[in-house]
Amino acid sequence: MSITTYGLQQIKKELQHLPQEQLAELALRLVRYKKENKELLAYLLFEANNEHDFIESIKAEAGFMFSQLPAQSYFTAKGLRKILKMLTKYTKFIGTKPAEIELLLNFCQNYLQYVIRQTSYKPIRLIFTRQLEKVKGLIGKLHEDLQFDYSQDYNALLDNAEAKLTWINKKSYLL
Repeated sequence: MSITTYGLQQIKKELQHLPQEQLAELALRLVRYKKENKELLAYLLFEANNEHDFIESIKAEAGFMFSQLPAQSYFTAKGLRKILKMLTKYTKFIGTKPAEIELLLNFCQNYLQYVIRQTSYKPIRLIFTRQLEKVKGLIGKLHEDLQFDYSQDYNALLDNAEAKLTWINKKSYLL
């Protein structure tokens, strides 16, 4: 015996036939079970209408987390992963590529400002290089006008990274 799973289309059709009170009850019941569901619903209800301010508050939170990074390389890497996990969650909530690029560029700039530059601890380096590759890929998927704007920010970030980090090769990450 197996439990039937329904697709998104079937659920959408069924939700259209329910009265508003029952929809509210279902939403509240869903929110009770997972913290992320509650955060998503709170974003959609209270923050989605002002995306710019929400992005700025995420940047401020990430900046604070960067300022609290420990000096030991292992714990710095753990802290960086925690920041990336938070950014990933909020970019899923927002759901737009420009917002994701903006947050990742901010992450890279904070990395250059706060993380120890002469580190030989490979996981810390890989975190930064993966984010550069991710931003590079996301910029390529945007409309031409947005590509131009973000590519300028990205190239300025690469120039800054090459000046501050001895181990980075700018040519590997150019658009």
